[in-house]
Amino acid sequence: MRHLRALCAIADTGSLHQAARRLGVSQPSLTTQLQRIEKSMGAELFRRERTGCRPTLLGRAVLSRARPLLDGMSALVGAAVAEAEAAGSGGPRLRIGSTASRVIGGWLRRLRLRLPGTDISLRVDVSARTLLDTVAAGRLDVAFVHEVEGCPLTVPDGLQQRVLLDREPQFISLSRDHPAAGRPVVDLDDLATDRWMVDPSVDGEWDGVRRVLGAAGLDPPVLHGDYLTAASLVVLGEAVAPCQPTSGPRDDMAIRPLRGDPLAVRLLLVSRPGADMDAVYGELEAAYREAAQRAADYHQWLVRHHSPLAQLA
Repeated sequence: MRHLRALCAIADTGSLHQAARRLGVSQPSLTTQLQRIEKSMGAELFRRERTGCRPTLLGRAVLSRARPLLDGMSALVGAAVAEAEAAGSGGPRLRIGSTASRVIGGWLRRLRLRLPGTDISLRVDVSARTLLDTVAAGRLDVAFVHEVEGCPLTVPDGLQQRVLLDREPQFISLSRDHPAAGRPVVDLDDLATDRWMVDPSVDGEWDGVRRVLGAAGLDPPVLHGDYLTAASLVVLGEAVAPCQPTSGPRDDMAIRPLRGDPLAVRLLLVSRPGADMDAVYGELEAAYREAAQRAADYHQWLVRHHSPLAQLA
């Protein structure tokens, strides 16, 4: 099963580097594992190209058989874990998953007040696809995820979904002494000579940024890394980076909207079949309003666009 998971991760990400990050292993160890698998098969399963890894004809055949096996094992483990947890739990429980978001803290606080006595757990993952698969396997009840515009997610069959926000603009984070930091709205052209930092392990993130920059006729240098590192580089003036509009104000960093809102995501709450989403969704929406009101530039954006999320929480 470990070999099958590795093959599927490489196919899903199209990159040994990104697949290694998803699996929590080093790239050299994953490369060695793939070589061993291919040696046992007697042929290549992936072609290594400049733009990434692509399955060969044999690779596609292996993947077509691997995915149902992994799905079945995941469902089996999820059901067993759910039964064990239910047997050992003295009360209701709620298992939440989320991609990184400024609203998680407020959401959990509200849910604990709304659902006293409920055992609430949280799993945060950079990959929306991983969270959706985990809900489908029965190991999470709900997942709050974002879908990068132009890079649609495939929601597993049978899951329920509600849209929190159809189009959330992504702002840009700059150092305080950046020439564009003093402007209320930043043009992409103002960032043409800056290094951009993007986390390629976030589903669709790099593809979305690349699409927007290409449409604007820009080809700036790009750094790949996590957004905690990005924040450090932005403060030092070494890079600019997309960020959530709910990001709070900082003394050492400027966060500004991009003119025309070229970068955006869709915010979804997805749940397993039969789950009661009303309370969970209601508290998520209220927590999002709270976060938006703390970010003055974003609150003004919501007001300009007549969003109901601009109303008081």
